[in-house]
Amino acid sequence: MWCKEEGDDLLLMVHVQPGAKRTCVAGIHGEGKDARLRIRLAAPPVDGKANADLLRFLAEAFAVPRSAVLLLRGEASRQKTVRITEPRLRPDKDWGA
Repeated sequence: MWCKEEGDDLLLMVHVQPGAKRTCVAGIHGEGKDARLRIRLAAPPVDGKANADLLRFLAEAFAVPRSAVLLLRGEASRQKTVRITEPRLRPDKDWGA
């Protein structure tokens, strides 16, 4: 499962695709316990730009300050784990969580 609740926080397991035309959710990558939320990123995978775009996008989607979105794992990988502290909105419900 790509989304887990930990108290008031969310853990998202994502698969990113940098260099897209626009940043958006693009479905689910994989199946079962290995499933990840697929997010296309407009930023290139250079100098941390894709990671910054991912964190900004998730902060806006969950209506939290950028400081409430933490990249826990996968800084240099397409497979990432992100913590969202006390999300105000839950768009993940519409994304298939």
